[in-house]
Amino acid sequence: MQISERTHHIALVEDDGALRTLLTRHLRQSGFPVRGYATAAEFKASAERFDLVVLDVMLPATSGLDLCRWLRQRSNVPVIFISARSSHTDRIVGLELGADDYLVKPVDPGELVARIRSVLRRSEDAGGADGGDYASVVRFDGWRMDRRRRELFAPEGSRVSISEAEFDLLNVFLDMPQRVIGRDTLLEHSRNRLTARDSGDRSVDVLVSRLRRKLGSIDGGRDLIRTVRGVGYVFTANVEA
Repeated sequence: MQISERTHHIALVEDDGALRTLLTRHLRQSGFPVRGYATAAEFKASAERFDLVVLDVMLPATSGLDLCRWLRQRSNVPVIFISARSSHTDRIVGLELGADDYLVKPVDPGELVARIRSVLRRSEDAGGADGGDYASVVRFDGWRMDRRRRELFAPEGSRVSISEAEFDLLNVFLDMPQRVIGRDTLLEHSRNRLTARDSGDRSVDVLVSRLRRKLGSIDGGRDLIRTVRGVGYVFTANVEA
């Protein structure tokens, strides 16, 4: 599926002025309206709404990690981290905070554009943008998920904050309930490929752990995702469209 014709607005939070100028110019040449910010405070003060945020990890004063936490409390907007930190642990931290991708500096502008397009494409695919008989509202174990609006509601009715990557992962489980799903399948269908090229990749396990915590955080909640050692996972609840 291609990205829809509507314009996608990008925020770039990067304190390195030269890099911010370079990436801003390349994004605009690639068709993305982009607004650059040097600090987290500048971004927070903005009243604009964005379809995706590119976020440097090592910002002055308030770090990119803290800004991502702040975003996740308020929005499900996709986040792509860019950072000089390249260790596997740093990437996992990004996952834990709800990032949707992680790109190591020096950043290749063409690769960043490709990552942005991939994240936006997966977001629209999961939202059922192509219409058809794709069930919009799905219920399981008292929970309700609206796939088109990309919203998740707990059994008592409260809206639960969920990242784009977590949403896509849950979508895969809801499409294949009570079946063993391998990690490769989950990685392929989820939008998060943070460490897919690394041997010993743990990105899917971290995403599953995050999703488990959220589904079990409500009073009386239970573990709906069972681990099948050496194979993958099973979503145990009955699913009703």
